[in-house]
Amino acid sequence: MSRPTPPTYKTRNWPAYNEALKRRGSLTIWFDPEMSWDAVPTGRRGRQPTYSDTAIQTCLGLPPEKWSSLK
Repeated sequence: MSRPTPPTYKTRNWPAYNEALKRRGSLTIWFDPEMSWDAVPTGRRGRQPTYSDTAIQTCLGLPPEKWSSLK
């Protein structure tokens, strides 16, 4: 017995096809609006921290490909 030939598809709407390919690799992240990105002042001398520990941990959990958009 021979295998049936698989159907061939012809792309007719190239702009929609290209957009679908772009969306395949997209990553959407939802952040809690209650989360504080700013660090609490320490009250000590010297430069104060810019970001909270939670914000730093969140960014470290992202894949390295997404870091460039955070700069």
